[in-house]
Amino acid sequence: MSSNAKKQPALGRGLSALLENAQTDITGAQAAPVGSVSSISIDAIEANPFNPRTHFEIKALEELRLSIIAHGIIQPLTVRKMGRDRYQLISGERRFRAAQIAGLKEVPAYVRIANDQNMLELALVENIQREDLNAIEVALSYQRLIEECQLTQDKLAEKIAKSRSHIANHLRLLKLPDAIQAAVRDKQITMGHARALLALDSQKDQNLAFQRILNEQLSVRDVEAISKPENTAKSKAKSSKSKPNLSTNDKLYLSFLTQQLQTKVSIDKSEKGNGKLIVHFSNEADLERLIELLKKSK
Repeated sequence: MSSNAKKQPALGRGLSALLENAQTDITGAQAAPVGSVSSISIDAIEANPFNPRTHFEIKALEELRLSIIAHGIIQPLTVRKMGRDRYQLISGERRFRAAQIAGLKEVPAYVRIANDQNMLELALVENIQREDLNAIEVALSYQRLIEECQLTQDKLAEKIAKSRSHIANHLRLLKLPDAIQAAVRDKQITMGHARALLALDSQKDQNLAFQRILNEQLSVRDVEAISKPENTAKSKAKSSKSKPNLSTNDKLYLSFLTQQLQTKVSIDKSEKGNGKLIVHFSNEADLERLIELLKKSK
C-alpha cells in the first residue's frame, strides 16, 4: 500500500524531537550512506515512541499486508541507528506492522543517524538529479524532503530548480493504488499513463483503467480520452442504463423455470425483444443435475 495519509502535525513534532535528540543515538556508529536504502532485519527494529498513533485498523493492515505480498514495500521505512544492529522506527509504522503480519524477515529502510539533517537534504537533492530514477522514486524523494527536512513545495522547487507544478505532479502519483505505483516503478506503464489515471475519481475506476492499459496496450492519449469527465460520465450512464422491464408473461416464465429447475434463472432482454435465457448453477454437480433434468424433459 502506498503511504498516502496526510502528515499529522503531532507526528511532525515527534519526528523533529527524535531527530534532534542525540542522547539515544550511538555517536560514530556505522550506518548505511545517508539517503540510501538498506535491507534490515525486521527483528532489529523497535517501534517509534514519538508516534501518537496507537490504534491501527485490522482491516486496513490486512489490505496493506496483501499489497506488500503482491508488490513488496514500495515506500521504504525510515529508521535511525540506535546501536549495534538495533534501529528505531522514525516513520512507516503501518508498513512495519503489516510487514510483520506478512511474515517478512527483512524490510527496506532509509537509515538515519543523529544530527544528519543537512547531510540527508544534500544527499536527497543530489539523488533527485540522477537520470535513472523512475517517477515513483523521484516522488518519494520529494516527499522525504518535504516531511523530514520540513520544506514546503515552494522551497523545494527553489532548491532543485524545478517548478512547483512539477513537484506537485510527482507527489500526486503517491495517491494512486499500490499496484499502479508498482507498475510505474517497474516500468510497466509511464508517468504519463499514471497522471492520466489521476483524473479518475475513485481507486476502483483507476484500477479498472489500469487493467485496460495492460490488456489493450493503451497509449497515454487513449487513457486521457477514457479518463475525461464527460467520457467517464457517459460510461457510467451507459452501464447504469436500466434494461427494458420484463413483461408479465416474462415474469411468469421466470417463476415457472425457477420452480422446475430449482435454481436461479434470468432473462436478459433487449429493447428489440431478443436476448438470452440464463440458467445459473453453483458447482459442477449442480450443472450435471440441470442437464439431467433437461434430458428428462424431452
